[in-house]
Amino acid sequence: METETKQILTSDGIPLEQSLRKAERKNKIKAFLLVAPLLLFLLITYISPIAEMFTRSVDDKMVTNMLPKTFKAMENWDGQELPPEEVFAGFLFDYTALVKSKTQGKLDQRLNKEKNGFNSILKKLKRKIMQQKLHTKSMKKFEEGNYKEQIISIHKRFGDVSYWRAIKRTAPPYSIGKYLKAVDMVKDENGNIVKVEESRRIYVQLWLRTLEIAFFVTLLCFLMGYPIAHLLATIPMKYSNLLMICVLLPFWTSLLVRTASWMILLQQQGVVNDFFVMTGLVADDNRPEMMYNKVGTYVAMSQILLPFMVLPLYSVMKTVSPSLMRAGKSLGGTPFVSFWKIYFPLTISGIGAGSLLVFIIAAGYYITPELVGGASGKLISNSIAYHMKQTLDWSFASAMGLMLLAGVMVVYWIYNKIVGIDNIKLG
Repeated sequence: METETKQILTSDGIPLEQSLRKAERKNKIKAFLLVAPLLLFLLITYISPIAEMFTRSVDDKMVTNMLPKTFKAMENWDGQELPPEEVFAGFLFDYTALVKSKTQGKLDQRLNKEKNGFNSILKKLKRKIMQQKLHTKSMKKFEEGNYKEQIISIHKRFGDVSYWRAIKRTAPPYSIGKYLKAVDMVKDENGNIVKVEESRRIYVQLWLRTLEIAFFVTLLCFLMGYPIAHLLATIPMKYSNLLMICVLLPFWTSLLVRTASWMILLQQQGVVNDFFVMTGLVADDNRPEMMYNKVGTYVAMSQILLPFMVLPLYSVMKTVSPSLMRAGKSLGGTPFVSFWKIYFPLTISGIGAGSLLVFIIAAGYYITPELVGGASGKLISNSIAYHMKQTLDWSFASAMGLMLLAGVMVVYWIYNKIVGIDNIKLG
């Protein structure tokens, strides 16, 4: 005999299960509406710029758009020998139009980056076009037919097939060439990825230097910050508050002012060197150079980033009961053993939070290395700024910026695997 399950109804006569689902759906909508402004803010200020950077870093349509007839004629060219007459004619037509609109400069720079020497031969072609334009008052620059010989006669490099292969390599609308350049690699004429000449390998060294300086700055901040945080957490409150003001004081001072102060202190005729000479540590004519090198970068960055290490450590140490150390000593442990076995493990979460904060900030630091680092103390962020402001190669700067972001995310992921993000405590 079948038993019928009686449904539980609400006071409105609606099944309870259906009413609960409806209420849960309303709560989810309300929760989403509450966080929607924050999501929109993140989308506009964070996600969209990153997406724009990625698009710009792989976008390589500029040459294709500037030389449409050239690439159309190149579709059936195998790249083994000099291209046929149609390619030379298309290139001349496209480049003449660029000269007329005065936009050939961007093409010259882009092709010169693809293969050295392009800039000079294109300038000769431009002068030839301009001369004939002035004489004939017409955009029809060359005699009909046999464009190949006429272009090669302007400069013999136009007869070198490697230059035309370089143009053909720029045909794909999207390319990873900027990312290869950021690690001192490039595609050769056969499409193989190879390292650039040794004299031009600078970016791998910059990446390694960035990791090195970020690591040692983090280590220095930990070695200085741990005892400071321990002192803050153990001394009476009236003294702790005064010392905390000293720790927070850098936050109330302009970063530029702090960096300029270190430039004054660390220069060869500065206060620090004067102290060394006065105490007899060094001779007056043998003052150490602490500016415009790694030493200045380490000192200035460590002092500036020290609060980011002290505050997480202090917030965790404040929660550790002093009775634990006394209990360890009462059980026969020496002060060092009690500290190492009991106190230190309890502060791992603060160490992790401070180290992660300092390392991530140090890896992307710009102002301090730019002012005090010199040639040997500059980081990858300085190179990004250089290409943004000087060379105007925003695509390359975007590629390096995304690689830096990816590197930080990898560090975060490794830390999560080894220590665990759940163990990080900021307070």
